[in-house]
Amino acid sequence: MSPQDDADRGYDADWIRELAIKKGARANIPPKSNRNDPICFSPYLYRARNRVERFFNRIKQCRRVATRYDRLAANYLAFVQLASIRLWLRPNESTS
Repeated sequence: MSPQDDADRGYDADWIRELAIKKGARANIPPKSNRNDPICFSPYLYRARNRVERFFNRIKQCRRVATRYDRLAANYLAFVQLASIRLWLRPNESTS
């Protein structure tokens, strides 16, 4: 288990789950070991969420994305797309 898993378990509270439902979302938080009533938790969805978080972490390595220099949302989105393309192409870059 990674430290990230343990931090997410810290948010396993009924009031947080109820708030998510009120907002129209479904909380996919791993249950704490001392939880008495069973909850719905999907490890597959949890892995997908983790991949999305890692992507945003990598894209925020671009300083322009992290600090959001652009005022217009369209310009910011365009740079996010460029940074995403660069990340996608990076494994195919030549070293020479």
